[in-house]
Amino acid sequence: MSLTAGIVGLPNVGKSTLFNAITKAGVEAANYPFATIDPNVGVVEVPDERLEKITEVVKPQKEIPTTFEFTDIAGIVKGASKGEGLGNKFLANIRQVDAICHVVRCFDDDNITHVSGKVAPIEDIETINLELILADLETVDKRYDRVQRQARTKEPEAVAELEVLEKLKEALEANKMANQVEFTKEQEPYVRALFLLTKKDMLYVANISEDDVMDPSENPYLAEVEALATEQGAEVVPVCASLEEEIAVLDDDEKQAFLEDFGIEESGLDKLIKKSYSLLGLGTYFTAGEKEVRAWTFKKGMTAPQAAGIIHTDFERGFIRAETVHYDDLMAAGSLAKAKEAGKYRSEGKDYIVQDGDIMLFRFNV
Repeated sequence: MSLTAGIVGLPNVGKSTLFNAITKAGVEAANYPFATIDPNVGVVEVPDERLEKITEVVKPQKEIPTTFEFTDIAGIVKGASKGEGLGNKFLANIRQVDAICHVVRCFDDDNITHVSGKVAPIEDIETINLELILADLETVDKRYDRVQRQARTKEPEAVAELEVLEKLKEALEANKMANQVEFTKEQEPYVRALFLLTKKDMLYVANISEDDVMDPSENPYLAEVEALATEQGAEVVPVCASLEEEIAVLDDDEKQAFLEDFGIEESGLDKLIKKSYSLLGLGTYFTAGEKEVRAWTFKKGMTAPQAAGIIHTDFERGFIRAETVHYDDLMAAGSLAKAKEAGKYRSEGKDYIVQDGDIMLFRFNV
């Protein structure tokens, strides 16, 4: 699935260093020949130990992980919503991504100048969020004038939309993000039609120093970011971007030894990939056979035919059924044959909602 998280941040917060780590850790498999498929898009594998476990059971010729995209968004400065700096490019790029990874500097270093002259993560967050809010307010204001005129005629659609716009206008003018405003199921379509920047899911990436990697909780800047994120209903991933850039070029054995030296089980980049994946409501299903075991990204809530269509549109068009066993049941049984004997291998129809961890074989006819 072509979903991407955009990496944003002020100058000198570590955004470029983090993106360098992402592109260096990029996929080099035959199906994805270039780690960077665009000058500003990096493709990375989604770490998933289940793929390895399924491979051990099925013993295919090869295994193929699923992937995720990160987009490096143009830099932003105060006044971006009015076109300052690369503001227009920033806003155009951010409209194209599905979620936002906001990199915030949470380390002191006299050799790296901060754009505002001091390390102040909350102020940095507010600077970028305010530009997004101002851009959204302009969008809402333009739509508001037109809909207000239509609502005077008591046209039901216009009246309903105006109520949504008034709620958004009030929140944005109070410097609140659109994703902090509650809407009814009936109101959501009006909100989606506006393509608001502050409606996108956001994840804060706290760029910490190497000294804080073993115990990030000791970092006072991180505590500030976590407190703000809690207020906004967002999540925070602490990452040392410079360290991740070093890790990204190592092979698996070297990487494991490197992490053990720092006393950590999982790299910050792997955590970021997983969190971004989860943020977008994505899951993974698997296909398994003699030739390959492969992971596929799907949007949670998809039906079996829709999930089949991710592999090929013919699979969805000619869908007959899906033969399915869940990862947990396969591991408990020890083999596909034993999972079938235990009655855990099921035949599912067109209405089946695919679950994260399903191992599927699609039957179709076109």
